Amino acid sequence: QVQLVESGGGAVQTRGSLKLSCKVTGNVAGDACMGWFRQVSGKEREGVALIDKDGDIMVADFAKGRFTISKENAGNTLYLQMNTLTPEDTAMYYCAVGPKEKCLWAYYSGKDVSQVPGDFTYWGQGTQVTVSS
Repeated sequence: QVQLVESGGGAVQTRGSLKLSCKVTGNVAGDACMGWFRQVSGKEREGVALIDKDGDIMVADFAKGRFTISKENAGNTLYLQMNTLTPEDTAMYYCAVGPKEKCLWAYYSGKDVSQVPGDFTYWGQGTQVTVSS
């Protein structure tokens, strides 16, 4: 059984930083696409960043230059380093694991990662990030 557990969320002031972690346990395919999403109450969930089995990274436009996704080589821990946070980044952040086709969509669709379809296979419970002005 695959489980994802996020941690690292919290409350920070504008221009602050947070590093989210996602511990992945269970049998995950080696070529899986892993990523971070976020959702503001009352709004649709949006993609933040994706990373494929080779470590290639795709980041939503709103996160470029501020957020960095990474993972341990074994793929059992996923990270999201968030810098220069603003109140607009306040949301519940989720990690997710899906088939490799999710990352391929990001490569070939020409669309921003924020629009990646959210039908990933496994999800964490979420960690809240609150940024105050």
